[in-house]
Amino acid sequence: MNSPAPDPALSTAIASIQQSLSWYASQRRHWNYPANLELQGAVRQDIQAMHQALAKLEQRVFKIAAFGLVSRGKSTVINALLGEKRLETGPLHGVTQWPQSVRWCSNDKIQIDLIDTPGLDEIAGGARATMAQTVAHQADLILFVIAGDITQTEFTALQTLRQAQKPLLLVFNKIDLYPEQDQQQIFAQLQSLTPTGEDSPIFSAEDIVLVAAEPPPIMVRMEYGNSPKGSRPSPALEERWEKPAPQLDQLRQKIFTILNRDGTQLLALNALRQVEQAEKNIATKTIEIRTAEADQLISKYMRYKALAIAVNPIGLLDLGASLITDLLLIRSLARIYGLPITSYEAGRIWKKVLIGAGGILLSQWVSALFLGLQKTASLVENPGNLAAYGGGAVLQGGVAAYSTYIVGEGAKIYLAQGASWGNAGTSKAIAKIKTSAPSESMLRRLDDMGSEA
Repeated sequence: MNSPAPDPALSTAIASIQQSLSWYASQRRHWNYPANLELQGAVRQDIQAMHQALAKLEQRVFKIAAFGLVSRGKSTVINALLGEKRLETGPLHGVTQWPQSVRWCSNDKIQIDLIDTPGLDEIAGGARATMAQTVAHQADLILFVIAGDITQTEFTALQTLRQAQKPLLLVFNKIDLYPEQDQQQIFAQLQSLTPTGEDSPIFSAEDIVLVAAEPPPIMVRMEYGNSPKGSRPSPALEERWEKPAPQLDQLRQKIFTILNRDGTQLLALNALRQVEQAEKNIATKTIEIRTAEADQLISKYMRYKALAIAVNPIGLLDLGASLITDLLLIRSLARIYGLPITSYEAGRIWKKVLIGAGGILLSQWVSALFLGLQKTASLVENPGNLAAYGGGAVLQGGVAAYSTYIVGEGAKIYLAQGASWGNAGTSKAIAKIKTSAPSESMLRRLDDMGSEA
């Protein structure tokens, strides 16, 4: 069997995730700082999530998760798609206790898994809500199954799933019991539930599909003509119950349209988002655990900077020395935290800290420059006036130390973004895939609606 041709979106995502793993899974990412067993244990699950995202991409496994309240027919819809009863169904609430994954179809291009989930309104709602969020995070496409009028609970759940920025199909099941319903009526009801001033749900009327996953049996009357030749016909009558075939053509067509048009891009984006979140988790945990070491480093740079600027006799050179010290501090913090960073990226963080400081840091530099010029002038006018020089140097050193403190604390915030920057970073890869999506794709529509929300 020939291997599938490389897909641009998948290739971009795989390269980005491999780069992330090569860094975060390395024991040398903290440079010469000693290993921290607490930190290694804290980030183990996040690194495992990155490995799973890469494996999902390499195996091309597209996950479709079904959500909804109890007794709406989530398991029945999945069984109908499978063409056999693989999942347990029944009239009682809570038949599905835990998420269940089954393989729907597979070929040399993609594998599709269907995931059944517990009802969103089960009694043990807290734990199952967490499971639902986890499944939604992993899913590439969401089927939200309803039947009858949409309840406020269902609408709230839809609004929550909207935040996952995933393609979502609203599957109206049991349409045989509600023949008067159509897509426009269902969408109009959704709009009526939307609070005034808020956007409409992230899906449109085109994303609503009507199905009958398990139509009830119907009575069929059969007539058989079995009279002897030449006699008056006397057909035999037989009545029996027959089960109609599921009505799923519209749902199948929607799913495969999405897969053929946007499947690999959705798969790549979802994996990248999982890795991006794992990177942020790792950065946040690392910063929390290594705070004491980082604070000691900031204090050391405060002393270095104050001393260097205080003894420097040329005031105009102080700003250059201050900038170099700040950049070295940011890179040193990144090494403690084990985060990849270049001089260019350190400069970007420095600019963000400057803007985020709201003018405080800028005013400190202006003060430092003024004091530095006064310090230089005192030596030029009277080289023996060491008292005047010393007073200006002490003030300037204090200002410099405080500015370093601001830079260090601000850098902590921006370093918590992890390694999502860079040409092959997850943020760049996500932006590249979004930009390459055609205007008519669901991917572009999701991005546009997400930016409006």
